[in-house]
Amino acid sequence: MTTHLFDLSIDNIVVEDGAPPPERIISGDPKFKTWNMEEQPGGLYAGVWESTPGKWRIEYDEWEYCRILSGVSVITGEDGEERRVGPGDSFIIRPGFKGAWEVIETTRKEYVVRL
Repeated sequence: MTTHLFDLSIDNIVVEDGAPPPERIISGDPKFKTWNMEEQPGGLYAGVWESTPGKWRIEYDEWEYCRILSGVSVITGEDGEERRVGPGDSFIIRPGFKGAWEVIETTRKEYVVRL
């Protein structure tokens, strides 16, 4: 039976381990955990993502809404503008954004991505 309403809980979701591609890493040894809870045709994804400390280059082709659950990160645009994000912060990253993501303290976020 398909439900049309469910909680965003990582309980009973298989975690996917990952990391940035080696050529994008600027510093540290960041490791990712992703709990993808929703995937819809047309490229819509929602779930929880976590990273250990490190810094890597990012380039967004997709649109992403994020809400930081725990930890501290700094997102820097290629223009040098920095944004420090922590628990409770919500933001959108639009396609075309380029820069760096630095995890200062292990960071966990909820995300919704639209390709």
